[in-house]
Amino acid sequence: MRTHFDVFGLTRRYDVDVPALEKQYRELSLQLHPDRVAQADAKERLKALEGTTALNEAFKTLKDPVRRAFYLLKLHGVDLEREDAGAQKDMPLEFLEEVMELREALDAAMAKKDLARVQGMGTQVEGRRKAALDEAAGALRALEGGGSGEDAQGQVRKASHALGRVRYFTRFLEQVEAFEEESLS
Repeated sequence: MRTHFDVFGLTRRYDVDVPALEKQYRELSLQLHPDRVAQADAKERLKALEGTTALNEAFKTLKDPVRRAFYLLKLHGVDLEREDAGAQKDMPLEFLEEVMELREALDAAMAKKDLARVQGMGTQVEGRRKAALDEAAGALRALEGGGSGEDAQGQVRKASHALGRVRYFTRFLEQVEAFEEESLS
């Protein structure tokens, strides 16, 4: 199976040189652009279109550290993007209880139209989101560094739980952002 890393000829790992990726993306975009084969037969035009689509998807995923982390985890057999992935069932109960309490506090602050409180909660959760992403990145680095067996399973689980937290915190922050926009408009 060809991965997004293969599209750019990169080694599969969490850390990516984004400026170099952007430069390579521009170069490959020019090479693969469908306009270059506009006069070719339908098969060649379709091939160019598919190549451009794959390039765009790979670039969008690899340039973003969160998307890249989710993608690497998916390459290790855990797809947290799927609704039936069971990520919520696998999350520690203490965390799920904590998220419920956070959401209730956010709902209460929003009901009182307390913008300062909502923004303060957003700042706190953004810090926790960053810490969870850093934890996931560490686990993914260890995985891509050649961990195997039980160690690899432990790193996959650690990355999965950390990215599950990233996902919850991102949703929370989206709610904060929507409230800010509504309050400031």
